[in-house]
Amino acid sequence: MSNRNAVKVVIGGEEFTIRSELPPEYTQEVAAHLDAALSQVRASLPLIETHKAAILAGLAITDELFQARRADRALADRLAATANMLARTLPPAKRGTRGSAAEAPGAHGAD
Repeated sequence: MSNRNAVKVVIGGEEFTIRSELPPEYTQEVAAHLDAALSQVRASLPLIETHKAAILAGLAITDELFQARRADRALADRLAATANMLARTLPPAKRGTRGSAAEAPGAHGAD
């Protein structure tokens, strides 16, 4: 069994003990991010029930994740296109086995 850390965090004014194999600082940072998102929801909707605020905070964080994934895919596509363009400037014998952007390592297909 691997080494698990017990980390106390506060989310929404409640203390939780999180057990994780991740570094304690990372767990605290993740919890602080959720707590900040929850605080933003509560500040903008002060009468909202706690569980509904948590759901809205979760949706906001999920939106951040999806936007970051979309940006990563766009960057990977641009890098693959640039690498292919540069490969075409090399003499054929020096190009190696690199194919199209869809075949490039790290290229993303449809999810």
